[in-house]
Amino acid sequence: MLIFFVCIGLLLLAYKFYSPFVERQAGINPDAKTPLARFEDGVDYVPIHPVKAFLIQFLNIAGVGPIFGPILGALYGPVALVWIVVGNIVGGAVHDYFSGVLSIKEDGKSLPEIAGHYFNVYFKGLMLLFTAMLLFFVGVVFTMSPAGLLSNLDYFEGTFLSNNVFWIFVILGYYCLATLLPIDKIITKLYPLFGLLMVVMTVSLAVALLIHAPNLPEMGNVLSYFDHSHYNNVLLEPNPDGLPVWPLLFVTITCGAISGFHSTQAPIMARCLTNEKYVRPIYYGAMVSEGLVACVWATAGIAAFPGGYDELKSILDQGGPGLVVNQVTSTYLGAIGGIMAIIAVAIFPITSGDTAFRSLRLTIIDAFNIHQSLRNRLLVALPILVIAYFMTKIDFSLIWRYFAFSNMLLSTSVLWLATKYLLDRGAFHWIVSLPAVIGTCVTVSYIATAGIGLGLPQPLSQPLGLGVGIVALVLLVVVNNKYKPAVRA
Repeated sequence: MLIFFVCIGLLLLAYKFYSPFVERQAGINPDAKTPLARFEDGVDYVPIHPVKAFLIQFLNIAGVGPIFGPILGALYGPVALVWIVVGNIVGGAVHDYFSGVLSIKEDGKSLPEIAGHYFNVYFKGLMLLFTAMLLFFVGVVFTMSPAGLLSNLDYFEGTFLSNNVFWIFVILGYYCLATLLPIDKIITKLYPLFGLLMVVMTVSLAVALLIHAPNLPEMGNVLSYFDHSHYNNVLLEPNPDGLPVWPLLFVTITCGAISGFHSTQAPIMARCLTNEKYVRPIYYGAMVSEGLVACVWATAGIAAFPGGYDELKSILDQGGPGLVVNQVTSTYLGAIGGIMAIIAVAIFPITSGDTAFRSLRLTIIDAFNIHQSLRNRLLVALPILVIAYFMTKIDFSLIWRYFAFSNMLLSTSVLWLATKYLLDRGAFHWIVSLPAVIGTCVTVSYIATAGIGLGLPQPLSQPLGLGVGIVALVLLVVVNNKYKPAVRA
C-alpha cells in the first residue's frame, strides 16, 4: 500500500515544486497578448474559463489511455508504477507543458508549423507526417474500440444495436459534427462534465482498492526489482509472457507517462486561453492528473484479482482491458461501477477520437493555409472520415501497432523541438533534452525490434537504441557548448 501513496505523493510534489522551475525556463509572460486576443473567430479561437479548459484538456489527453495502458502494463508487475511516475515527472509533464507553451507563443498553431519556424521546412514536413499519421490512427482506434464494446453489450443482443457497423457509422457521424462545429457548441459543454466523471471514478476506485484489494503491491516488491541480483529484470529480462521491459513497457504505458498524442491536442486549448499564466495548471496539471489516473489503474491491474498475474492475463485474453475495467468497477463499485465502466470504455475513447480528428483538420488547414470557412472545413474533414471508415476494416492490432509507433516518434520529436526553443532562449534546456535522449533510445529500440520496423532480435535492438541515444547526447553536449542563443531568458 505504501508504494501507491509514494507514487501519488511524488506526482503531487512534482507539480508543486518542479513545475514552477520548468515554468521559469519557458518565458511565460502574463501581460502578453494571447492568440485568442488576436484571432478570436467564434470557431476555434473562443474564450474558455481556465477551469473548463483544464477539464477539457484532461479529457482530451486521457480518454481510455491512462486506463487501458496501465492495465496492460500491470502484467509487468510493480515496475509499471515506477515507469508511470518517473516517465510522467521527467518526460510527460514537461512534454505536455512545452507543447502548450510553444502553441500559445506561436498563435495557437499546430506542431508542424512551429517546427518549421524553429528548424526548417524538412523538419516541418516530418512533423506534419508524424502528427497527421498519429491523429488519424488515434481517430480510427477510438472508433473501433467503442464500437466493438457497444455492439457486444448484453443489453443490445439480438437487435440492430448489436451490429458493429451501425456503431461505427454513429461514432463517425458524431466525429463529423465535433470536427466541424465551433468548439463552444459541443466540446466546451459536455467535456467538463465527462472530465469530472473521470475524476469521481478514479477517486472512488482508489479508495475501494485501498480498502478491499487482495494483492496491493508493497514497497519491498518494488525495491526488489532494483537490487543487484534482480538488476537485469528491470530492463532486459521478460515478464512471464516473454515480453521484455525495455522497450515494450515504455510503449505499453504511454498515456500517464509520456504520449506524443498529447502534443497534438495542445493547439485546441492554446487558442482559447485568456492568459499565458494558465498554461502550467492546464497543461502540466492535466498531465500530472493523468498520471494519477494511470497509477490507480496500474494498481487495479496488479492488486484487484485474487489469482494475481494469471487471473489478469486470463481476463485480458478473454476480453481485453475493457473486460478488466468492467470486472474491476463492478466488483469494487457495485452497480454504479458497472455504469461507470460502460462510460469509461465507450464514451471516454470517443472524447479522444473526436478531438483527434478536429486536431487533424486544424493541422491540415494550418499547413496549407486554408481559410476557415464551413465549406473548406467540410472539404478537409469528410475525406478523412471516409478513409477512416475503410480503415476500421483492418485488423485492430495492426492499427494499434502503428499508433504506438507514431506516438513514440512524435513525443520524442516534440522534446527535441522544445530543446531548440530553450536553446534559443539561453535557458536550462536539460529539462527537455535529457528526456529527448531517453525517448530516442526507446524509439530506436522499438523500431529495431517491432515487426513493423526492422524485426531485429532483442540482443541487437537494445544496444542499438542505447548507442543512438549516447550519440544524441554527445552531439547535444557539443551543440550546447557552441550554441549562441538567439534570445536571452
